[in-house]
Amino acid sequence: MTFTLQTRCSGVLLHPTSLPGPHGSGDFGPAAYHFIDWLQGAGQTLWQVLPLNPIGPGNSPYAGVSAFAGNPLLVALEPLVERGWLSAPDTTTLATFDALRVDYGQTIPWRMQQLRAAWQGFSQFATAEDSDALRTYAKSQSTWLDDYALFMALDHAFNPPDTAPSDWRAWCDWTEMDGGLAKRMPAALADARIQFADAIQFWQFTQWCFETQWQALRAYGQARGVFIVGDLPIFIAHHSADCWARPDLYWLDDSGQPTVVAGVPPDFFSATGQRWGNPLYRWDAFEAEGFAWWIARVKRQLALADVVRIDHFRGFAAYWEIPASCPTAMDGQWVTAPGHALFSAIQSALQADSVLPLPIIAEDLGVITSDVEALRDAFAFPGMRILQFGFGDTPANAFLPHNYITNTVTYTGTHDNDTARGWWATATAHERHTAQTYLNCTEPQAHHGMTRAIMASVANTAILPLQDVLGLDSTHRMNTPGLMGAWEWRFVWAWVGNEPGAQLRALSVAFGRLG
Repeated sequence: MTFTLQTRCSGVLLHPTSLPGPHGSGDFGPAAYHFIDWLQGAGQTLWQVLPLNPIGPGNSPYAGVSAFAGNPLLVALEPLVERGWLSAPDTTTLATFDALRVDYGQTIPWRMQQLRAAWQGFSQFATAEDSDALRTYAKSQSTWLDDYALFMALDHAFNPPDTAPSDWRAWCDWTEMDGGLAKRMPAALADARIQFADAIQFWQFTQWCFETQWQALRAYGQARGVFIVGDLPIFIAHHSADCWARPDLYWLDDSGQPTVVAGVPPDFFSATGQRWGNPLYRWDAFEAEGFAWWIARVKRQLALADVVRIDHFRGFAAYWEIPASCPTAMDGQWVTAPGHALFSAIQSALQADSVLPLPIIAEDLGVITSDVEALRDAFAFPGMRILQFGFGDTPANAFLPHNYITNTVTYTGTHDNDTARGWWATATAHERHTAQTYLNCTEPQAHHGMTRAIMASVANTAILPLQDVLGLDSTHRMNTPGLMGAWEWRFVWAWVGNEPGAQLRALSVAFGRLG
């Protein structure tokens, strides 16, 4: 089965780490398959996830160490036990994990320990067929996997798990320690591939496990009419395999440090703006290579998902450039980006692969100008509309459903928003009054009213965070931008029951969204 963004349908936003499971965080194990079954029963066509790449500082999936790799923490342990590569985890340890939040400080070292044990088991007991499959996978993905696996091996050598924050070293600081790896001197790289051969193979193994498990799960969903909406962050992290492998593609000084960084300017939400700190692209260098890296990146994401949401889409029209020396985002400037040339190149490349129209959702939120809208519309990308943003001013507000167009993806809220009930509890009196009139509901039914409004809209696609399907309050939000302690939320099946899925299916039937 296939899916296009022109299909009238609906879906649910839930990152796999939020799934139930015994191993400290959600993964691609039995709960993921059960969730697909639940989506099918609820008449849903889409499962939207956050970026599947490895997490970065603050455990954010938007600042990972690779734009191509998958998050090893999502690898389910049950299949590794079944293959005889891993012993069943100790039940005493499992009893210490929190079922309602991901304690990354406890979960990451434990899960990585399990994966390393599985690698040792694989090395001893893998069949010839499995060994061949791993080699074939590593060869097929070598354009990114070789650099990623070496980068991770070096990163763990220079920054072991017990490294104090004051002693941590980014890749550009490796020069003083080794004399050649930061600058990617050929002799140093060759020596490192020999010295860290086992560690490199381990990181290749984790990616193979990720790939095989995810593709099996994705195929399971497709067979049941459930398709994946992936997420592609616009920028990459400085401390990443991508930046280390191709420093010439970023604005860096001779020591490898960024000279300018990404963010957004001061606005209603922040008097000093947001200084994200990602290195900025040298778009001239990408363009000189026909945008080959970007084409490979989009192809990779479309190999992992049926549709891809591109985060901070406005940055492809113009982006906010902040001097690296500035501690806030106040002193930046807008710089034009070659978005039209970029997406034309991607479109031409994917046309050869018969992937048209481009299955891309443009995250066009924030201060959107006419050039951003023109770029979005030139490629017929659907934009996003967040219902929570609709009640602050006049009936002409673009986020109110009566102003939608069909080529739109609408949400009650995203991973960055409060839950529907949480939003209602903290909204201004004017917003609550407007919402109560518009939705014909009060606070206890806020999530029902908002759900019904977007499901009834003309937007082709309506997506609900699972928190709003279940009617949960602010304590269950996934992320609060700018604050630590995010990305930890999990749920348990006891919260779900029969009613939410039945109600969702009824709305899908009533408003023509049944997959």
